[in-house]
Amino acid sequence: MLTAVADYAPQTLPADAEDRALVGAAARGEVAAFEALYRRHAGRVHGVIGRLVGGHGARAEDLTQDAFVRAWQALPGFRFESAFSTWLHRLAVNTALMDLRRQRSRPGEDDDSAFDVLGTPDSAGHGTALAMDLERAVATLPPRARAVLVLFDVEGWTHEEIAAELDMAVGSSKAQLHRARRLLRDRLGARE
Repeated sequence: MLTAVADYAPQTLPADAEDRALVGAAARGEVAAFEALYRRHAGRVHGVIGRLVGGHGARAEDLTQDAFVRAWQALPGFRFESAFSTWLHRLAVNTALMDLRRQRSRPGEDDDSAFDVLGTPDSAGHGTALAMDLERAVATLPPRARAVLVLFDVEGWTHEEIAAELDMAVGSSKAQLHRARRLLRDRLGARE
């Protein structure tokens, strides 16, 4: 029997306890419970995916939906070994990283092609780099450098975790982070 959406409104329970109750109901097929989980976590999931894929709006939206579809499908097997939010966040990161791998494996893809438009005059005669904010600067980073930067500096992953997830050496993760930070400094410093 499905329970009304109002039954899944935030209670006085701690967030983890609320998630636990919602996950249990959603795992039993209660769509309203999953909708409540979606509303609670969609912003954070979309945020991390957007940062990983370079802020491409439609692509980030599609991947956010993919992550939640995967979560819905995997929910019956969720064993509460970690907080639901941690599990979902990791699933979202993996969804974005799989997409980055697919993008990278396409022939002719050049990691540095995003830099070609920087510093060129826009229609108002101003340098494109002058109008960029930090999010947009991060979005212009080569995909692997961007992924390492986001996972290390924003998400708090270790180089060992990043290396395992991105199938690279720990030293490569550190080098990509250094590269990403240098490129950001260069791009943001050019605006001053």
